[in-house]
Amino acid sequence: MGRKVTLATCSLNQWALDFEGNLERILKSIEIAKAHGAKYRLGPELEIWPIMHHNVRYNCRVLFLNRKILLIRPKMVMANHGNYRELRWFSPWNQLRLRLSVFIPLFVCVHQVTVPFGDCVLSTKDTCIGTEICEELWNPRSPHIQMGLEGVEIFTNSSASHHELRKADQRVNLIKSATTKSGGIYLYANQRGCDGDRVYYDGCAMVVINGDIVAQGAQFSLNDVVCTDMERAGSEKAYLQIRLYSHLREPKPCHRVKVDFSFSSGDDIFLPTHQPITWHFHTPEEEIRYQPTFHFAGFLLPLSGGVDSSSTACIVHSMCTLLCQAVKDGNGQVLEDVRRVVGDDSYHPQHPGELCARIFTTCYMASENSSEDTCSRARELANQIGSTHMNINIDMAVKGILGIFSVVTGRWPQFRANGGSHRENLALQNVQARVRMVLAYLFAQLSLWARGKPGGLLVLGSANVDESLTGYFTKYDCSSADINPIGGISKEDLKSFLLYCVEQFQLPALRSILSAPPTAELEPLTDGQVSQTDEADMGMTYTELSVIGRLRKISKCGPFSMFCKLIHMWKDALSPTEVAQKVKHFFRMYSMNRHKMTTVTPSYHAESYSPDDNRFDLRPFLYNTRWTWQFRCIDQVAIGQQLPFHFILNTCQWREARLSVQMKCTRV
Repeated sequence: MGRKVTLATCSLNQWALDFEGNLERILKSIEIAKAHGAKYRLGPELEIWPIMHHNVRYNCRVLFLNRKILLIRPKMVMANHGNYRELRWFSPWNQLRLRLSVFIPLFVCVHQVTVPFGDCVLSTKDTCIGTEICEELWNPRSPHIQMGLEGVEIFTNSSASHHELRKADQRVNLIKSATTKSGGIYLYANQRGCDGDRVYYDGCAMVVINGDIVAQGAQFSLNDVVCTDMERAGSEKAYLQIRLYSHLREPKPCHRVKVDFSFSSGDDIFLPTHQPITWHFHTPEEEIRYQPTFHFAGFLLPLSGGVDSSSTACIVHSMCTLLCQAVKDGNGQVLEDVRRVVGDDSYHPQHPGELCARIFTTCYMASENSSEDTCSRARELANQIGSTHMNINIDMAVKGILGIFSVVTGRWPQFRANGGSHRENLALQNVQARVRMVLAYLFAQLSLWARGKPGGLLVLGSANVDESLTGYFTKYDCSSADINPIGGISKEDLKSFLLYCVEQFQLPALRSILSAPPTAELEPLTDGQVSQTDEADMGMTYTELSVIGRLRKISKCGPFSMFCKLIHMWKDALSPTEVAQKVKHFFRMYSMNRHKMTTVTPSYHAESYSPDDNRFDLRPFLYNTRWTWQFRCIDQVAIGQQLPFHFILNTCQWREARLSVQMKCTRV
């Protein structure tokens, strides 16, 4: 291909079952692409419909030209891991290089009866176009590899790839590599927004030529339709083809559907040379800032003055900042949404703090165990972000509940500091936490009513991903909410996010919040000061917990294999015995509290090591918490004993044990 072509790719905010809205956004993106002179417009995955063939449902890409369907290309590799269970809905097309002719469904109004269906490419007068669909790009045998060997020059990918912190570079590197070796143009389209589940699609459309990025769409945007177009030439393709060898091709070539159409015109004498651009990667702190927003009458957040709840508050403040900027830039849809949420058709937001006061209510729920420091930190942050803030004392409610218990049993439980047992101490902490949840929902439903305003508030939670790993929260406490914006984010990333917010939003109150040790403040104070800390309760630091979480989920480690890895990773800081204690403590807590994941508040998925609720993390939620075999194996290695040969051979974890012995440089 040695002539100029104009192509367009887009990111659309498509919602499941929103048929009219989805159609409107598709048509709008087509109009934008045509206005820019594009001869080809690429949209995200499943923007139209699935296809039934022989009573089997396929996820397909449908290619049109002038009211005619040229090709239906079914998806060949399903995403069926982590957050995805695509095999619930679709079957993969596993007949490579096969082209069928199928009848078009009756409800599709086109003047044709059949259409090509299968693993095909489009061949025009001046070029050849191949299609990949989302997961196929990530597969070791991506279709673009063989298509490139067979002369395909334009590769397109319709995707629904969810956002995770630090994931954008994986997409960019995969797409760059797709055309670095064989040449050509790669168009990538992605969904944008939330389709009603826990993942968020971040757009990130792009165009790559011969390994160079030449166009980048917005990764995060409040616009429902984002189009990225380019006008470049693919003249370098012929040069790169020299590297290809015919013997690498499949025995059966890819079927070409011939189309009487040209992407370029005959008078394109002067060919523009593509100009590479540098991809702008968002920092993790920016990605947390730009995470999904939700449309309700407003939000209520129990603000404790700690890192977690302060992070949730800053995310809401950031949302208000983005909304105000979008309105200032003339985004009519955002203005309409804001007016609907605040219930005022004439409202025009001027400042993030002023908008925050209208839609965001924070409350500090104090008890006799709360310190003045946390109360003042919460109040100061609320003042700086502009939320409507309340101070609520829960002691009366707690004593009322304990009074009921005392009347029935004749006993009054005591904190450990006052001579009580561990069971009493834990129960007294939990009743405070659960009272806060009840009050949060009460004020969410009635606080606007008390102010003479319509509507209710959405309760926001603030339990980070690390606490969920060990179950370090009370079931049905104020971590139980309608939405938990930080449920997929680690404590370390939240700290970095707050540092970013100090400078980005001018919120100096966050400095004192960051310097204070994390605490639940559920046990009695000592001389007016906090004596309880989260890390002491958990038996490990948040940094250690993040490492353990990644080994558990991403590396799929059980107790023994995790211990084997950590004695090397932490050898400069901890002895094997200390590592063993931490690993065993984690797995005891994890298995004891795994049942909490069945009721965990829905959260935006941001980390690949997120514990998730039991719909997405398909491990059991009822465990034998003793882990007898694994812990015995850990103890034997930690104290320097050699594992018996028959013991290793007769276990299902032979590989883990063998690795452990090799690490100790011993023979069995």
